[in-house]
Amino acid sequence: MKKIINYVLLAASMTAGMVSAANANDLNKLLEQVKADRLSEAKLDKKREAEFTAARADKQALLNKAKAQLKAERDRNDRLTKEYAQNEITLAQKEVELEAAQGTLGEMFGVSRAAAATAYGQIVTSIVSAEYPGRADKLNEIANAKEIPQLEQLEELWFSLQTEMTQSGEISQFTAEVTALDGSKSTESITRIGTFNLVSANGFMNYNDEVSQIQPLAKQPAGYISDTASSFFGETSGYHPLYLDPSRGAILTLETRKKTLEEFYHQGKQVGYGITALLIIGLLIALERFVVLSSISSKMKAQQKNMGQPNENNPLGRLLKVYHENKGADAETLELKLDEAILRETPTIDRGINLIKMFAAIAPLMGLLGTVIGMIMTFQTITLFGTGDPKIMAGNISLALVTTALGLIAALPLILVHSVVAGRSKAVLHKLDEQSAGLIAEIAEKESK
Repeated sequence: MKKIINYVLLAASMTAGMVSAANANDLNKLLEQVKADRLSEAKLDKKREAEFTAARADKQALLNKAKAQLKAERDRNDRLTKEYAQNEITLAQKEVELEAAQGTLGEMFGVSRAAAATAYGQIVTSIVSAEYPGRADKLNEIANAKEIPQLEQLEELWFSLQTEMTQSGEISQFTAEVTALDGSKSTESITRIGTFNLVSANGFMNYNDEVSQIQPLAKQPAGYISDTASSFFGETSGYHPLYLDPSRGAILTLETRKKTLEEFYHQGKQVGYGITALLIIGLLIALERFVVLSSISSKMKAQQKNMGQPNENNPLGRLLKVYHENKGADAETLELKLDEAILRETPTIDRGINLIKMFAAIAPLMGLLGTVIGMIMTFQTITLFGTGDPKIMAGNISLALVTTALGLIAALPLILVHSVVAGRSKAVLHKLDEQSAGLIAEIAEKESK
């Protein structure tokens, strides 16, 4: 291609030379340049051809080397295959020889491995390992070993079982590292009660055998249980009560999962909060009425001691004032005046009492409403997820039951305080009626004379 370009350039130069004779010298120089370029191009082509030939030879050498390596690997594979087959035969023969050499001891060694495996499962989960860590490692070696156990290993199995039995009946106090739930670690004094419980100043502890760590419980059990642990830890002598967990922590874990009264209460959600509001309002009204009626009763008792001087700070005094203002009236007119005065006092005395009674009636109905809502939500959950997992429905069922209980719990004290307050109110009105009847009788007696 370059040669063609050079020829074209040469032709163009010759054409230009024909146009101008003055450029003859330039044309000679151009011709010489073209010849020189032709020689250099030929040399370059030969160099490239030589490089290509050399590279081709290298590729062939690499190919030959790869073929040789492939052949060597295939030979090695054949050799290893034969060796593997021969080793399998040798291994089978050795196993037969081992069984023959063991004789009746083979069964004993099998029993020892089984015993080591059983002991490993017990010891690795035992809270005794919290005080004596690393005991189960050697048992694991015995249980998984393929060779005949040595005498030292059998003695280690014996010592491990004996240690577990001995420590199961002892109460020991030791210092160990405790890993908190947030990952922080601290050194605390721990009391171990046999193989039952770990106790510290903060209550019951748990031994996590998966990570070999002593950890506090996510939540301490009920107060009457955790209090015995704290008090037991602080004692140094004598006999003291303590709840024990013979299931190695299973019962204690279940105990911590029990919901507290506060958690049960919050399961009532909005309906439960509404019932609580009714209870609080009703009790506040009852308290206010009880205080007011008690004050009225005490003032009326004071007024009874001084019937001649009416005091308007109590209903009886106001009733006596009406009597003194209408002494000259006949008995029928005075009766009407006194009845009117009693009617004016009645709303003040009875204020809020019927509201307490209404709250006592509404609270169970709100509980029933929560029950209906909870059952509706339960059926909706069953429709969406089925009945495979009861835990999915537990929340809605708790809403249904808790609201019913809250409604009844709220209604009972409201009914009780309503009865007390209503009795106080009736006592005050009865006393007013009694005094009114006595005053009317006094006027009627005067008229009859």
